[in-house]
Amino acid sequence: MTDTRTAHTSDLADGELVAIRSLLTDAFEGDFTDEDWDHGIGGMHALGYEDGELVAHGSLVQRRLLHGGRALRAGYVEAVAVRADRRRRGHASAVMEALEHVLRRGAYELGALGAADEAVPLYTGRGWRQWRGPSSVLAPTGIERTPDEDGFIHVLPLGTPLDLDGELTCDWRPGDVW
Repeated sequence: MTDTRTAHTSDLADGELVAIRSLLTDAFEGDFTDEDWDHGIGGMHALGYEDGELVAHGSLVQRRLLHGGRALRAGYVEAVAVRADRRRRGHASAVMEALEHVLRRGAYELGALGAADEAVPLYTGRGWRQWRGPSSVLAPTGIERTPDEDGFIHVLPLGTPLDLDGELTCDWRPGDVW
């Protein structure tokens, strides 16, 4: 069983931030960069505990996504990870449930995330929908296609009309833009 807690980055103690970063570095087997860390802070965190130990994490940060001629306020899911020895026990689902609760409270027009192949069943099983249309980024030089991201983006519709076959453009940031 997972005990979950949500907290804003500003409400986390330094030791908690260190523990989260360590969990993410281990879970992503060293492939979690400083830019990835930067993408996952500054919003809400869902922390999953088992027997008092941090075993899972996910964060929700605000981003602007352009779609259908509108700039949409999106809750973007980042840094979802479960400690390797605690996987397949419902921790990721518990973290996502906590983040989806925040998403549905009315501050966002949609949820969005970039899904790794192995995580797709988790997200689609929770009602997230694959974005079928082209993806792009609003870069400093203008809109640039991000074809390598096509098919990996998933959204959680929250009442805003979405054309899943239309173009979806994210705001610019250093590192992985999606």
